[in-house]
Amino acid sequence: MAEKPHMNIVFIGHVDHGKSTTVGRILYETKAVSEQDLKKLKEEAAKFNKPTFEFAFVMDSLKEERERGITIDVNHKEFKSQNYYFTIIDAPGHKDFVKNMITGASQADAAVLVLSAKDGVQAQTREHAFLAKVLGITQLIVGINKIDAIEYDRVKYEDMKTQISTLLKTIGYDVSKVVFIPYSALQGDNVSAKSPKMEWYQGPTLLEALDKLTLPPKPTDKPLRLPLQDVYSISGFGTVPVGRVETGVMKPGDNIIIMPSNVKTDVKSIEMHHQQLTSAGPGDNVGFNIKGVDKGVIKRGDVVGPSNSPPTVAEEFTAQIVVINHPTAIAPGYTPVFHIHTAQLAATITEIVEQKDPKTGTTLKKNPEFIKNGDVAIVKIKPSKPVVVEKYTDFPQLGRFAIRDMGQTVAAGVVLDVVKKQM
Repeated sequence: MAEKPHMNIVFIGHVDHGKSTTVGRILYETKAVSEQDLKKLKEEAAKFNKPTFEFAFVMDSLKEERERGITIDVNHKEFKSQNYYFTIIDAPGHKDFVKNMITGASQADAAVLVLSAKDGVQAQTREHAFLAKVLGITQLIVGINKIDAIEYDRVKYEDMKTQISTLLKTIGYDVSKVVFIPYSALQGDNVSAKSPKMEWYQGPTLLEALDKLTLPPKPTDKPLRLPLQDVYSISGFGTVPVGRVETGVMKPGDNIIIMPSNVKTDVKSIEMHHQQLTSAGPGDNVGFNIKGVDKGVIKRGDVVGPSNSPPTVAEEFTAQIVVINHPTAIAPGYTPVFHIHTAQLAATITEIVEQKDPKTGTTLKKNPEFIKNGDVAIVKIKPSKPVVVEKYTDFPQLGRFAIRDMGQTVAAGVVLDVVKKQM
């Protein structure tokens, strides 16, 4: 049987709106999790006094997460639908964990925004939807979960759908292309089978909607760019960096350079889901073995490229940002934490070049003294240490970022231009 096309999907949304339960239910319905596994998890859930959490426990495998009943880390799980082989990036909804959510969303081909029919749009629903848009996720499914909690009421569902549509429009989504689905992860209504309790709903089930997604074009013609997520040292193997190919192709035998660590080496072998690959392309989450490099020399946030086309290390860069959530205002000299691909570092906004009209993109003001919530501006940024930054037009995956401060996402943006650092 030919391998199905591979798609990365991220589930986003507010902390208690049922993302993990939704994912657990999908894994169960697609037989990625067996009856037996689920029975074990049911017992576990009862032990922790969280009887309806068995589906969530499928994803939240860390003990601490089970005890707290929240998702902390970004977990990877696989399932197959009729058309695709999916890797789920389960992004935490809890607000402390937005930085993991950013790492997750920047790897996704599509997103499912999970919303509770009981609670409606929350601050985090807004933040996650906004980040998904800025991080370049164009395909969105809105799952209105816990429909059983509002007695499958069509009027309440339609009201919720209007609320979320208005929000998505202001963010810049084309709502006519967004699929809205009323469902219950706990009861299983409209997940893989149409629910008899919602005769009024004529649209697809959650799994049917996932099956109708389209894969973004694979930028195989561009030079290799692979941001590292982790670096392992495996006995008998040596150093094994792990990451997702964003552009280009990597093959065993390739001569690569890892920036900004400035390490040149050769790829010995490549593995994905415990299988050896003869080549890895965009979207593949891989581990690869490299020659003669100690684990400590390279790190998360470094980027792999071909030695004849190294990733760009930035002295400074110009970007267009949008301020989402800053308690006061942002002025030159501001030094928050930037999350760009898998790198996290402090960087300083050295200059606000101009403020733009968010609706039309025209210039409102040159060199404003500060910018505040809702403002769109072009700024110059100086990283506190060497980091790979690419222009958004060249490598979108390495040219968008989120800015975090005080435990929240304050702004997000895309890179317009980079001044190269002389290495």
